[in-house]
Amino acid sequence: MVGTLEAVEYTDLYFLKGSHLLLNINGLAKNQGGELLYSNVNFQIYPGEKVGLVGPNGTGKTTLFRLIIGEDSSYEGQISFPDKMRLAYFSQDVGELKGATALEVVLSADEKIKLLQEQLTDFEERLCDPDLAPDEMNKTLERMGDVQTEFEKRGGYDLESRAEELLTGLGVAPSEHRNLVEDFSGGWKMRIALARVLVLKPDLIIMDEPTNFLDMETIIWLEKWLQEFEGAVFMTTHDRTFMNNVCKKTVEVAHKRVTVYSGDYDFYEKERIVRLNQLKSEYKKQQDSIAKDEEFIARFKARASHAAQVQSRVKKLEKIERVVVPQEEATISFEFSTPPRGGDDVVVLKSLRKSWQKRDGSEQLIFENLDATIKRRDCLAIVGVNGAGKSTLLKTICGQTDVSGGEVCLGPSIKVGYFSQFSFDVLNPQSTILEEVQGSLQGASDGYIRNLLAAFLFRGDDVKKKVRHLSGGEKSRLILAILLSQNNNLLVLDEPTNHLDIQSREVLLEALKAFEGTIIFVSHDRHFLKELTRKVYEVGKSKVQEYPGNYDYYLEKKAGNA
Repeated sequence: MVGTLEAVEYTDLYFLKGSHLLLNINGLAKNQGGELLYSNVNFQIYPGEKVGLVGPNGTGKTTLFRLIIGEDSSYEGQISFPDKMRLAYFSQDVGELKGATALEVVLSADEKIKLLQEQLTDFEERLCDPDLAPDEMNKTLERMGDVQTEFEKRGGYDLESRAEELLTGLGVAPSEHRNLVEDFSGGWKMRIALARVLVLKPDLIIMDEPTNFLDMETIIWLEKWLQEFEGAVFMTTHDRTFMNNVCKKTVEVAHKRVTVYSGDYDFYEKERIVRLNQLKSEYKKQQDSIAKDEEFIARFKARASHAAQVQSRVKKLEKIERVVVPQEEATISFEFSTPPRGGDDVVVLKSLRKSWQKRDGSEQLIFENLDATIKRRDCLAIVGVNGAGKSTLLKTICGQTDVSGGEVCLGPSIKVGYFSQFSFDVLNPQSTILEEVQGSLQGASDGYIRNLLAAFLFRGDDVKKKVRHLSGGEKSRLILAILLSQNNNLLVLDEPTNHLDIQSREVLLEALKAFEGTIIFVSHDRHFLKELTRKVYEVGKSKVQEYPGNYDYYLEKKAGNA
């Protein structure tokens, strides 16, 4: 099964008769690279359930998905499904998409529908035969009825309209439905691949980071679609608001264990602390009891009169099941030093205009007549649909692209730190992590740099890893480590949470909330926006509109104008 693009029917797997489970995992254990990922995994997913999978990066979430869909069969225990359960899987690896239009790619998702359609055509041709015997006609009509029932059940009659609705909902304009898929960028191919999974109407959809590369409007559309979807969903995402709004059960992978919580992400976060405190209390009680028994054994082991009691306590300690308190997972830990104070008017925009020249020579206006002043300690969110010009505005402010008119004036003593997804390009793939930071923070001591990298989870020999071997999340952490330690008093951040897990996002958020400088940022993470924003600029329709309040204020004003 190719992860992103196919549905599978499970017709010959062991399953508990009479149950209403869609997925039953019993006693699962998985080793990878000679190390235990997790063991004794037990949980179930029922029809219609929406389940979130959480845990730090590297704990085996994607591996668990691969075990369920059958891409990896090297495990112990049981993974079972009901007869004819339909499963679809969306992953970040979309494979090679080419040679068809976007709509054709989505329509080709269900091979069974295509086969059923061919069978119906064959039956129709057979029934048109004037020499067909009555008995054969009745048999053909009976078989045709069965095929029609299956075709209808699979949504064959409205497949094309559903495919078009999904593509449009995921941001692919109707005028682009018949464009060749190879003409789309990687991010847009992801949307087409996602539509191809959703159109299948399976019993269970497994989704690995479905919100990556989606803009806010599309994330909200997908969220509503999944809420209304009658089937079950098992997904992982770094967008906590998305997970809270879709998933009402949470499965955590951490500390080589898998634990189930009967609530959304917010419930999981609180309940996890409660359970951990209970475990610590049980651990302390057990340790106190063990210490008393060990003291008794040490004190009386040489006395014949106490031999039976000593032996009894030795056997008791041998049989006791020890309570283990899991070691806390490492997360980013960072606090800003107080940046140098700059002027109160940090950025002044005067009659600012920006346009791009299209290939045909015509002009695409992004915004014009922008007069604004960004003040010290402002925390400004730039919002707007994909392609509206959010990143362009950030680049213009930072001098990364030329203005088309007007000017950008930075205040006195303003030092800018700029983060974007293109920041990856400035990293030298041949450098080690340590060398990269040393080159950016010249004059900093080796001890300071190692402590800085440790705060961003690069510890010990990790600092010797080559940049070319780093994951997207590791590259983001490396760039943020450099950027946030440069004592900038203006941070311009374009999607700083991309590739970061939820825990790392939370730590970054708290650090930014405590930052004593000015922040201008773009993010599709609604939790991040709601917690951090104190002013909003909306880019769209060739202008920039200011909303002098937090993100909730912006949403209220937008709803009032709708």
